[in-house]
Amino acid sequence: MKISVCAPSYRRPKVLTLAYLPFCRVYVDPAEAAAYRAANPGAAIVECAPGVQGNLCRVRNHILDREFAAGADVVVIIDDDMTEMAYFEGGKQIHRLETADFLWFIERHSVVARELGAYFWGVNVNPDPQCYRDCSPFSTVSYVGGPFQVFLSGGECRYDERLPLKEDYDMTLQQLNRYRVVFRVNKYFYRVKQSEQAGGCASYRNLAEERRQLELLRKKWGARIVCTDTSDRSHKAKKKRGVTFDYNPVIRPPIRGI
Repeated sequence: MKISVCAPSYRRPKVLTLAYLPFCRVYVDPAEAAAYRAANPGAAIVECAPGVQGNLCRVRNHILDREFAAGADVVVIIDDDMTEMAYFEGGKQIHRLETADFLWFIERHSVVARELGAYFWGVNVNPDPQCYRDCSPFSTVSYVGGPFQVFLSGGECRYDERLPLKEDYDMTLQQLNRYRVVFRVNKYFYRVKQSEQAGGCASYRNLAEERRQLELLRKKWGARIVCTDTSDRSHKAKKKRGVTFDYNPVIRPPIRGI
């Protein structure tokens, strides 16, 4: 199985992911390639075609098309600031997935995804033990976050370039709509520095754009499927806490599954 691990990067020459996954292919704008190579000696720095950078979805589509055309069976797209993958085991104790085991992990679960008829899979979206479902180690209709997404060859879905801040929610819904299944491994999760660094999506992320894209996502899929979260874990309405907007929606696909 030919596995290609790739990370789009923009205005972040020091790529944190390379410390964990030195074999990762980093896709950058041609104008930034020299700076990236200087900051990451020996790394696989891949120049995007001119004009591709500037929209995360366009870069991700470029990666998928280019890597599959080169013969990849599996393409992993991850954030450029992933410090580790980890998993729960033994009374929900957290263990690090070592670099040497990463490709084995990808191959093993890609085989399972293929057997389920899924062309897209991922892992849990945060390290909260409450998200690890003891009685359902796998999910088939759950959201898969953008920091770690795996695509199998033969899949037809591509990112909607109108939604570079909501691309992961949209991709999950696209896959469910097309193939009726998304494979998520609840035991594993990633650690990234979302919203903590300059560059990347932070270059164009702001509250107004988050609102605009959320509304576009809801218009695309419907308000019954793309919902806004109105309560916290204590079930206290957000408006009573002075919070009026949550830019992370809740998706409720009308498909049976786990």
